[in-house]
Amino acid sequence: MRSAILFAAICLSAHWLAAADPHTGHTFQTPAGSIYYEPLGTAAGVPLVVANGGPGFDHSYLHLSDVWETLAKSRKVILYDQRGVGKSSALTKDESCTLRDQIDDLEALRREIGAEKIDLAGHSWGGYLVMAYAARYPEHIRHLIISDAAAPKFSDTLFLFKDVFPEGVERQDALDFADQMGDKSAHEKSLREYFAMLFYSPEKRDAALAKLEGGENVRVNETIEHDLEHFDLNPELAKYRFPALVMTGRFDMNVAPLVAYKIHKAIPGSEFVVFDRSGHLPFYEEPEKFVQVVETFLAKP
Repeated sequence: MRSAILFAAICLSAHWLAAADPHTGHTFQTPAGSIYYEPLGTAAGVPLVVANGGPGFDHSYLHLSDVWETLAKSRKVILYDQRGVGKSSALTKDESCTLRDQIDDLEALRREIGAEKIDLAGHSWGGYLVMAYAARYPEHIRHLIISDAAAPKFSDTLFLFKDVFPEGVERQDALDFADQMGDKSAHEKSLREYFAMLFYSPEKRDAALAKLEGGENVRVNETIEHDLEHFDLNPELAKYRFPALVMTGRFDMNVAPLVAYKIHKAIPGSEFVVFDRSGHLPFYEEPEKFVQVVETFLAKP
């Protein structure tokens, strides 16, 4: 089973298509290239910036759910494509793509939208990214939301696929071998096997898979993952002095809920919420509860 370039490394390494996507965004320039971002809503006040999972794919899977549009009724919500993916500029041959670069890009986005303080949320790999950003720029954080995130020491992340879906892992292993042997159709089939193990609800799973189109930026994924081997954020979590919310799906096979619980215990005064009918994507499987939890948390001083 692949563990370096797909979800086993906390990524959604494919593109989720929203039919007739009505969302439009903007780009701004950084020394390394352009970054695309998508503002939702026009309300004044502190914006909610959302970092998606990966590394190595764009934010489009967030649009599996309309929770962001709902949240944007009372605040501006900012979604964006990370360096090298989606509508942000592709990596050049020698361009760097490290954790530090991703933090720098997120800080550049904050400056671009003109917000001294932001509410910052991260899902999956994005959860790791926002923990790292918050350690470097705590003065710019009002609230921090960490959802189904990788462990602060990336290699400590716990995966449950082989224990809960042994038949799915076996099928994916066979497809990965076929892919390595040159079967061009095996790669997308392997992705679908993988994604099928991420959901609590079969109905939600099938609806999401119907919008799946294969494709990932392997270079971005592998480069960042290699860089993460050098970091351990655990000592930084105890230094947080802003409200933090840690969330997880009870049936998240990609990141065992124990990982989220340990993050919660490490952050002083943090809140911990479990979505009992969700896998790796609570915002998609339990959208009403997700909005209620986030709205309540962001309303706190």
